Amino acid sequence: MPDKREHRGPHPADATLFAADKAPALREALADFSLLLSKGYADKSVLKLVGDRFGLTQRQRLAVMRSACSDAQRQSRLSRRVEIGALPGRTLAIDGYNLLITIEAALSGGLIFRGRDGCFRDLASIHGTYRKVEETIPALTLIGSFLAEIGIAGAWWLLDSPVSNSGRLKTLIGNLARDHHWPWTVRLSLNPDAELRGQFTVDSPQFPARRQLPPVVVTTDSVILDACPHWTNLAAEIVARRLPDAPVIDLARS
Repeated sequence: MPDKREHRGPHPADATLFAADKAPALREALADFSLLLSKGYADKSVLKLVGDRFGLTQRQRLAVMRSACSDAQRQSRLSRRVEIGALPGRTLAIDGYNLLITIEAALSGGLIFRGRDGCFRDLASIHGTYRKVEETIPALTLIGSFLAEIGIAGAWWLLDSPVSNSGRLKTLIGNLARDHHWPWTVRLSLNPDAELRGQFTVDSPQFPARRQLPPVVVTTDSVILDACPHWTNLAAEIVARRLPDAPVIDLARS
């Protein structure tokens, strides 16, 4: 069935699945999940064990899984996080779909979850095909104006080339950047995760690598966060500062 969504908003069941009375159990599930990860258990096994114990639905399990991390992961991620105030003059390497979809979801009233590492994550999934929604251009505009205000030197957007419509999104982002004079470069990559984990190099004359600090990664993807040299919590900052009415659920709060 073709994807006909016009928004990246909430699932019809979210109001019930994540109602205030569900929060205590979800937070306890997150604590148990993170504790077991800290003890070295595999995440898939932990997901089933914790999900079954608390009777979580598939969507609730997804929220808990995306919000959890071990103590070691949390400490490591926080030690490598670059604060927004340190970004002026720096270059960013952006996990394109990861950032864009989270801001689209926040703009459309989709639930955003604050995890143990402080990252804001959504429950959206593109299933191999990206579809532009009504919030796409507003989301890109919001990201662009925020980065311009910060004063970054430039940004590289990496988009997964195997995802359908990546070429169209590349063109859209590039056109917006030119119209607003944003110092962005947009590139399709067969494996952006591998690049963002530490193999990313700035090779454009616009950003001469030998004269600049390494790019700061923008993502909330756990695999990338656990391997990249430096990252910044951009989605959380944008939502907190520009979208204060977005429905954010803090599952890590005790």
